[in-house]
Amino acid sequence: MTRAVLSIGSNLGDRLAHLRSVVDGFGTRVIAVSPVYSTAPWGGVEQDDYLNAIVVVEEPAFDCADWLREGQRLEQAADRVREVRWGARTLDVDVIWCAERADGELVACRSEDPELTLPHPQAHRRAFVLIPWLDLEPDAVLEVDGRAQAITDLLDELPVAERTGVQRTELSLPSAEGSAPCS
Repeated sequence: MTRAVLSIGSNLGDRLAHLRSVVDGFGTRVIAVSPVYSTAPWGGVEQDDYLNAIVVVEEPAFDCADWLREGQRLEQAADRVREVRWGARTLDVDVIWCAERADGELVACRSEDPELTLPHPQAHRRAFVLIPWLDLEPDAVLEVDGRAQAITDLLDELPVAERTGVQRTELSLPSAEGSAPCS
């Protein structure tokens, strides 16, 4: 059994439809969906703003790499093209954090694999990840440099401009039945 936190974003085409395709694509595996945020692009490439959200998913038969493969399948279905690092995209699905259930507890996975580094090596620097994640899991922690840190503390360390560049929208995504903040 694994649980994963996925960051989804789009700034090309029907951005909201691309985000919805992720929620629809993961179907019953979705346990929580954050509000949708508008975010200035990250990484210095000139482009339109993104719509971003966090999706928490869980599946008994998946390991952490399965979340990556399924996310990439959804990106391909949205005609994602990888030409410019941090460039515009129809859909981006990043595995931010993944945990396995052991003895009834969720134990965060670590991976140094270049295909799937866990936790995501840049998540702690990205308000567009931390803010919507905080909506779903107010007590979430993320390991940074070998130390577990509260998402709230990581967010406080970001520049004000980074935090204020993430604006909650009135847009919404389908949510998991009975979803509530995760525990």
